[in-house]
Amino acid sequence: MGNHTAINTFLLWGFSSFPDLQNLLFVVIFSSHVTILLANVSIMVAIKLSHNLHTPMYFFLFGLSCSETCTTMVIIPRMLVDLLSESKTISLQECAIQMFFFFGLGGNNCFILAAMSYDRYSAIHNPLHYPILMTRKMCFQLMMASCMVGFLVSLCITIIIFNFSFCDSYTIQHFFCDILPVASLACDYTSHHAMAIFMLSAFVLVGSFILILTSYIFILFTVLKMPSAEGRYKAFSTCSSHLTVVSIHYGFACYIYLRPKTSDSFREDMLMAVTYTVLTPLLNPIVYSLRNKEMQIALRKVLGSGNRFISQMVNKRAPNV
Repeated sequence: MGNHTAINTFLLWGFSSFPDLQNLLFVVIFSSHVTILLANVSIMVAIKLSHNLHTPMYFFLFGLSCSETCTTMVIIPRMLVDLLSESKTISLQECAIQMFFFFGLGGNNCFILAAMSYDRYSAIHNPLHYPILMTRKMCFQLMMASCMVGFLVSLCITIIIFNFSFCDSYTIQHFFCDILPVASLACDYTSHHAMAIFMLSAFVLVGSFILILTSYIFILFTVLKMPSAEGRYKAFSTCSSHLTVVSIHYGFACYIYLRPKTSDSFREDMLMAVTYTVLTPLLNPIVYSLRNKEMQIALRKVLGSGNRFISQMVNKRAPNV
């Protein structure tokens, strides 16, 4: 990597175009980040502590919440530091690591959503054999496969990008090391490289979406064969939260990474990426908690336990004071 590179640091231009808004952006993004962490950790704790949520669907939801939390940790803390800092430089190695983990976790999210759709198909199509099909071992294997495929594709993209020679400019028109803003700085970036990166991105986004679509086509055929309207409603209601999250996730991701690009589109993509990295991880726990009674009950128990613990700590400290 180092033998082909003319520079070893980049400047994350990010929000430098909005100097008057940086303090406001810091407050908004910091508040959103804290909310994301609290919401996703609450989901994970609720699933861990509630025995009635120890099912495949919630196992995948636990993994998705964990992955979404890690994704935000790769991007947002650095973004917050840069909003308050005069120096917004990032080393070549840090940039490569950030890109690898962001797209690895993003790919992991896509294939976890695909595994969740297969889980819903198994539960609706063959409910009697569902516990046999979706064993703990099978769920773990699907989770590991999602992680391995996501990070393998991310590794390929990162190797392609950081084997370029960066000699024209070192200013990345983004708030993190995204693929095209970094690749556009390379002297030897060609249409063949662009096609290879596009195919790898499409493999993750389109490939996982085809798996989800296939599962839901079979779900639709199965539901339409059900004799009662109540049964059809119950079957569809178990999929509503997942479909909402899929629509939000793939809507933003496909718009950013699969549409044709020009140099003028970086600014628009940056604004969309803020929404993708901040809003999507926040909506995931909101959607599942608002549309799922089991999760609502579990979250109330967790919050109640947390309030009791805080009250006990305060009461113990009070006599000492």
